[in-house]
Amino acid sequence: MAREPVEPESTRVRFPNPRRAPRDVIAVGTDFRPGTLLTAYRAGIFPWPQSARGDEEEVVGWFSPDPRALLPLDTLDWSRSLKRTLRKHPFRITIDTAFEQTMRACGKDREEGTWITPDVIAGYTKLHELGWTHSLEVWEPDSAELVGGIYGVAIGASFAAESMFHRRTDASKIAFATLAERLRDAGYLLFDAQVQNPHLASLGCVRVKRSVYLDRLARAIETRPRVNVWASDP
Repeated sequence: MAREPVEPESTRVRFPNPRRAPRDVIAVGTDFRPGTLLTAYRAGIFPWPQSARGDEEEVVGWFSPDPRALLPLDTLDWSRSLKRTLRKHPFRITIDTAFEQTMRACGKDREEGTWITPDVIAGYTKLHELGWTHSLEVWEPDSAELVGGIYGVAIGASFAAESMFHRRTDASKIAFATLAERLRDAGYLLFDAQVQNPHLASLGCVRVKRSVYLDRLARAIETRPRVNVWASDP
């Protein structure tokens, strides 16, 4: 989306200050309206439904983890194999071409169940229509088959990556690395990966204290990127 984001209607939801929170869970409650989601992300908080399979009742926790996982954009250093893949991969890359399709693919076929429920998809898709959420997609060349992608929330010069998926070897890594390089080149200050895991660590993500993350977030959301990342395809 090339246009400026549109501010959603306020929902009057206010979250506790994460700086004073004794735990990662800041609040509990189901509200995926665009105004609520944007209020949360501006405060460094994101929703994470914890029971979303079968007939179990869904409990939506709003998290601000300590420590936080970040990808340092100023020192990107991919592995030798990933550098080779980025140079030679055959896939077609697009921006914001299939946001909802990417979200649904990220939540599909997970043995542990998924937090990307229909209500979550509806809320983030509305935010996408307003210009706040974005996706980078990986396609088979000369095909309409979506084989990988990543999506998240962009505010100022901050991007919070929500989820990624792959249906071909390395497709999610290509999505992650391509987007990270594009954000770096545009002047983004923060790539928020939220919760560290071995896969993210292998891609260069590091843990920082929540207080450090919140300081960086405050600066990033007040910063205007040099380039509109979402205006054109890579």
